Amino acid sequence: MTTLYTAKKYAVPALEAHCVEFLTKHLRADNAFMLLTQARLFDEPQLASLCLETIDKNTIDAISAEGFTDVDLDTLCAVLERDTLSIREIRLFTGMVRWAEAECQRQQLPLTSGSKQKVLGKAKTLIRFPLMSIEEFAAGPAQSGILSDREVVNLFLHFTLNPKPRVDYVDRPRCCLRGKECSISRFQQVESRWGYSGTSDRIRFSVTRRLSVVGFGLYGSIHGPTDYQVNIQIIENEKNVTLGQNDTGFCCDGTANTFRVMFKEPIEILPKVSYTACATLKGPDSHYGTKGLRKVIHESPTTGINTYFVFFNVPGNNNGTSVEDGQIPEIIFYT
Repeated sequence: MTTLYTAKKYAVPALEAHCVEFLTKHLRADNAFMLLTQARLFDEPQLASLCLETIDKNTIDAISAEGFTDVDLDTLCAVLERDTLSIREIRLFTGMVRWAEAECQRQQLPLTSGSKQKVLGKAKTLIRFPLMSIEEFAAGPAQSGILSDREVVNLFLHFTLNPKPRVDYVDRPRCCLRGKECSISRFQQVESRWGYSGTSDRIRFSVTRRLSVVGFGLYGSIHGPTDYQVNIQIIENEKNVTLGQNDTGFCCDGTANTFRVMFKEPIEILPKVSYTACATLKGPDSHYGTKGLRKVIHESPTTGINTYFVFFNVPGNNNGTSVEDGQIPEIIFYT
């Protein structure tokens, strides 16, 4: 880094290029934050981009590294803003607290909650508290002193009430996913009226390529703007294991459109494995899909490679949803 600084100062581009090449070859999870800070300082966007990619893929190792607590606030915020970090939000929060403690020592401030709040500044607002489970939030952030009493109460209300009150924190999942969000629709026509009595709407599916499901598109009310409570799940059928679920809610506007309901974290779906998509809604009668397709083909917008979704009926009580009719019209995913 010292040589790179010298090469830039005296405008020796060949030496500068060699320095960047050397640093790139020696980039690892345990030095990614240190190199990212230097790349930003010396205005090396290519090296900075490679550092961020390394942090995305190895977030836990990068945040556990010794150099993480030495980064400046702007670099910390640049990382916390990213959607592509592969780490649970509670571990990201724990790392942020470690950074705040180190920054307090650098500024010779007492290790109090007020000091940590002061040094964190805007970084605190970039933690996605709604992605935590209520147990994780209660055991960690709620008792940390970094959030105000009002913020703690508002987040607990967000966790426990449906429809969920608005909070000033992003609830978009973080995931080390590349490319563009995709979705497939399995129905060709929309009708009305579909009722709910506490039974889950269920449909089985399998795919031909590995992908990550991040949510479903669901139909809403036929009676105008309405709030629904909903639990969504994906179950791996052979092992009878729930791979992911979320208790949440959504607002609809009374149209026949679908409305996004997202998981807290992406769910990995493997080819030639049978899964069940479940949605348990509480609310008034809704629209529903008809003329369902047993096979839906999705062509990747980036690679042109086709992904095949094949749907199957779920035996037993599934609130009437089938390949031909019902709920869960869309699956939202990344390839």
